[in-house]
Amino acid sequence: MKTFFNTLYFLLLMTSCQIFAQKKDYSYLTDSLKIEQQLEKYKLPGFSVVVFENYQIVYSHQFGVKSANSPEKIDENTAFSTASISKPITALLCYLLEEKGLINLDNPIDQSLKRWHLPKSKFTENNNPTWRQFLNHTAGTTQDGFEDHYQGEKIPTLKESLLGKIPRYDKEIEFLFTPGTSWQYSGGGYTIIQMALEDTFNRPIAELAKEYIFSPLGLKNTTMIQPNEKGFLTNVALVHDKDGKVIKTGLPITPQVGPSGMWSTPKELALIAIEIQNALRNKNNKVISHNVAKKVTEVTALKNAVGGWSYGWQKSFGYDNYDWFACNGSNTGVGGNVMGTMKDGNGFAFLANGEKPNRFPVMGQTQKTILKLMNWQGDFHHEKNQEIPSDLKEKLIGTYDDFLYGQKMETKIVEKNNRLYVESEILEHFKGKNDNELVYLKNGSFKIIDYPNLLKFDFKDGKPTYVTLTRDDLTTTIQIINKAK
Repeated sequence: MKTFFNTLYFLLLMTSCQIFAQKKDYSYLTDSLKIEQQLEKYKLPGFSVVVFENYQIVYSHQFGVKSANSPEKIDENTAFSTASISKPITALLCYLLEEKGLINLDNPIDQSLKRWHLPKSKFTENNNPTWRQFLNHTAGTTQDGFEDHYQGEKIPTLKESLLGKIPRYDKEIEFLFTPGTSWQYSGGGYTIIQMALEDTFNRPIAELAKEYIFSPLGLKNTTMIQPNEKGFLTNVALVHDKDGKVIKTGLPITPQVGPSGMWSTPKELALIAIEIQNALRNKNNKVISHNVAKKVTEVTALKNAVGGWSYGWQKSFGYDNYDWFACNGSNTGVGGNVMGTMKDGNGFAFLANGEKPNRFPVMGQTQKTILKLMNWQGDFHHEKNQEIPSDLKEKLIGTYDDFLYGQKMETKIVEKNNRLYVESEILEHFKGKNDNELVYLKNGSFKIIDYPNLLKFDFKDGKPTYVTLTRDDLTTTIQIINKAK
């Protein structure tokens, strides 16, 4: 009998030790991120950050104040204007509505518009743009982003926005290319989506988003209602200028809600990302189906698409050898980012209530620190490597126009310690914890550490002339412009 109790005690002890070992303490991130010091250095009023791992939020911390005019601290439920992070949520709404049979995203969007119709264009005479093409920025429309407005000002209507009767645009939205043939980021395109949704359902997009996304997910601090409308949130962060002063009333009003009018918290942005991640593995998802999650995060555009784009989500990163879906938002005096891995349920979200020079250094350092300390390691590109022959190295080393993100920035391939690395201002901006080593694969292609697309070079007269980028079933070929040797 004594032996039995000794064995039972040992098993209970081992079980409790295993449970204790599995519970990891993430509080060390607070000291490592050093955000309080950065707020003071960069005159940033406030910052809120969340980290999630293995499909669970594991760290949430808030720093600073809601307003420079008040000592009230930001808390976990303080919502910020999320700017363009609204776009993937608008796209998600459309896909949920399509799954329910309420809209068809392959239909021409003009059929759903009532208050205004697409302008005539030589690019659309024989190619009517569909909802789906507006959702992944391949419809070809102009108007990248919009100015905010404030209480007491004249708030333009959606029709006035599309007609160009707003401060930032003085002419009607137009088409730049045949729909489906290229890619151009367009907040105006998402304004058209908003109008089509509202005209179809005769309801504001804020009501639709609440019914189909926010309420089912239990999100109480996320809304597309604007500050001048009934039902707006009360616990919010005000926007600030570069001197750390509140801009006007501090509450930006964004009539173009679909592209940039959502308010939320990093915690609830993380919950949306985790719901998508769970849906991708088809486990523990409550609202988003596996099919919808796959569709909204698949790479659908490579040509001119800043490294890769899906429906609202940017697909331009390969941090820690993971495929990421991501979106950053930037409005006057506020901005942030949400990023999630396609596998394993990892990621982070943060929002800050300051202008670009105040928040960008804090955001960049926060992202790098999280990627470094969390020590995530995926298996996105697991192809076998081989040593780069010396003659091939010599051909690749040089200075070129950007062939990775299409941003026309100088890009260099350099040799360090007998290895090749890719360097550019944009890669530095998007940098994670790793240097961007150029790795030669057994199949003759190349990969760049933390960059998601595979590369294959063509040469002429000993110099690279074209590179073909490949991602899933998509390819795009880019001419390489040799600037100097």
